[in-house]
Amino acid sequence: MKIALLGFGVVGRGVYELVAPRSDIQVTHVLCRRDLTLPDAIVTHDFQDILLDSSIDTIVEVMGGLHPAWDYVREAILAGKNIITANKAMVAEFYDELLPLVQEKNILFRCTAAVGGGIGWLSELERVRRCETIRKVGGIMNGTCNYILDSMTRHGVTYAEALSQAQHLGYAEANPTTDVDGIDTWHKLIISSNVAFGVSMNKHQIPVHGIRNILAEDVAQFRSHGLCCKLVSTGQMQGGHFCAYVQPTLFYQDEIESTVPTNYNLITLEGNTSGRQSFYGQGAGRYPTAYNVVQDCIDFTHNHGFYSVCQRKVDICNDNRMQYYVRGSSDSWLEERTVETWGKAAITAPVSVEEMHAWCAKYPNVFMAALPERKDIQC
Repeated sequence: MKIALLGFGVVGRGVYELVAPRSDIQVTHVLCRRDLTLPDAIVTHDFQDILLDSSIDTIVEVMGGLHPAWDYVREAILAGKNIITANKAMVAEFYDELLPLVQEKNILFRCTAAVGGGIGWLSELERVRRCETIRKVGGIMNGTCNYILDSMTRHGVTYAEALSQAQHLGYAEANPTTDVDGIDTWHKLIISSNVAFGVSMNKHQIPVHGIRNILAEDVAQFRSHGLCCKLVSTGQMQGGHFCAYVQPTLFYQDEIESTVPTNYNLITLEGNTSGRQSFYGQGAGRYPTAYNVVQDCIDFTHNHGFYSVCQRKVDICNDNRMQYYVRGSSDSWLEERTVETWGKAAITAPVSVEEMHAWCAKYPNVFMAALPERKDIQC
């Protein structure tokens, strides 16, 4: 297999280094904006050099972002080249165009590294779907948010301090918006749900609430009630009904989610036969992510393409009800649904996910988190 790398950053260099000792896969071209010299590959600034080279059968896109990544990938598919990508934003955004185009052109496509980094999550969904129905997927999918929440919980630092530490360690970008506002998790949930359920979810109907507004006082309240906060995604299928959302969620301190440290991920599926299975590991990093890119390359040598066939577009109905912790604003709607208070925060009666997210969208400074079932919360 002869591949061209689009991008030579953290992941791209990792792929190059992992492929170098292999005899069955060779990086022959690298698209890179920087001036770069490699001993065994042609480095170019012009994508056409790669597109028009008939010896290249596979494009590995590790540039990130939507454009020009999608423009290059689309051109490569139309030219009949196989595609591997770690770009969750691109796959989630263009899913409805990407998958039909892949099928029409009869090329191979995989994106295992796009969700879970070093965790072979999408490949595992593929295996499970071979013999049972998956009912639910989701979990802790963003290492930046988990690092921030874990630091605030275990070390008592503020949100700003935890974010600064994450940026210093390379877990968070200089502009952390995509992570802390839940967009990265949203992209990963869209892809995971589509693969797990064999559908294309209407992404515009999937609400997101991130962790940007969490305060140390919130974390103190959670701790005093025996709880821990994590940013969690949920996608569920039941009787032809689909729900999906991303939101801060509270867990009892002895639950497995509460123990996930620093920048680690814990992603879970529930099957109708196997029950619950959770996958734990690093959700990012050069070699963990590059490892799954190379695994996709090896799958291609066995003519193994996408994980599931996309069957139909489906709507989302988030009418499931739960209680919420809400701090930062109030109006008559919230007051009518408040059953108690924790410090400055309201605890609501059960309300639907859709209703809660719609209310929060009107108040940009609000922080909310879903409560677990109230079996033994210390009140």
